[in-house]
Amino acid sequence: MALWRVRATVDDRPGYLSVLTASLALRSVNILAVQVHTTEEGAVDDFLVDAPDMLTESDIMAAVVKGRGRDAFVTRADPQSLADQPTRALALAGRLVHEPESLGETLAALLDATEVRWRPAATADRPGFHGGRMTLADPAGGAYEVLRALPAFTPAEYARAQSLVEVAGTVLRQHREQVTMLLPDGTELVLRPAGKDDLAAVRELHEDCSPTTLHRRYLGGAVPDESRLGRMLEPPGGVTLLAVAPGGPVVAMATLLAEGDLGEVAVLVEDAWQRRGLGTALLRRLHAHAGRAGLAALVAHVAAGDAAMLDTLRRLGAERFERDGTVVSATLPAAGRPVGDETPATSG
Repeated sequence: MALWRVRATVDDRPGYLSVLTASLALRSVNILAVQVHTTEEGAVDDFLVDAPDMLTESDIMAAVVKGRGRDAFVTRADPQSLADQPTRALALAGRLVHEPESLGETLAALLDATEVRWRPAATADRPGFHGGRMTLADPAGGAYEVLRALPAFTPAEYARAQSLVEVAGTVLRQHREQVTMLLPDGTELVLRPAGKDDLAAVRELHEDCSPTTLHRRYLGGAVPDESRLGRMLEPPGGVTLLAVAPGGPVVAMATLLAEGDLGEVAVLVEDAWQRRGLGTALLRRLHAHAGRAGLAALVAHVAAGDAAMLDTLRRLGAERFERDGTVVSATLPAAGRPVGDETPATSG
């Protein structure tokens, strides 16, 4: 027996797929996997089949045509094809997380492409696909042109490829936004965006903070449970930044929540790392992010007794402070005046 990949378009009507599979069965062709791609021309059926060794490409093509399949494509397949396409796409996405620069190779593997070419933005076509040619915007600039002779690309394949491009873009943005901070004592920390995989480390950060520090961060309210912490790591329309110490522990986090053109910021710094500039550094980066995101202003709700954080907000350009009981709300224009020196904050 031999593995073959078979693709054909059939009318998207009841019973037409069974006619095609019956025609293949009459040739003792065993269908191992099937995917259906919906297109304007009809249902594109993509099969992985096991056929008797004596059958040739022409024999299988004839069976497809007899089964009312059109625009048929038949080629030999290798054992790696036994992995279904969703599993294959997930595996390639995992590769991109660790090697975002391998996007071109990953697209070639996903789409069985004969050629993947990078083109600068000035010469690249708009994203889309036609026949055996697909254009995908490169998150780093320019575009990838993906080519194969047959079969023609389908909307489902374009959607999968676009998803991989978005994965690569997210990882690249995280790499660009990651910086190293050098403390006065020579200690290096990494400041970077948070992700879902940071949940355990962020939970440990909260466990290591004193009740006083947690009270200042959450203004006396309940410390978030695991579900809420998970949502805080990647807030819609905002960002959470982490400070990671040597060895991997997260020692500070700062969150920007966006609603309309207004953002709300808050910082949490582990007690042993306070008064070392972390709060200020994280707030500076959130301030810059707000400007790039087009927000009009940032608001920070701070305990009235947290003088260091209030001073830091003043240096960053906060122009309005409104007190309500034990809480002060400071408003900082996102495109405010140049910020001052790096004087550390005690907590968030």
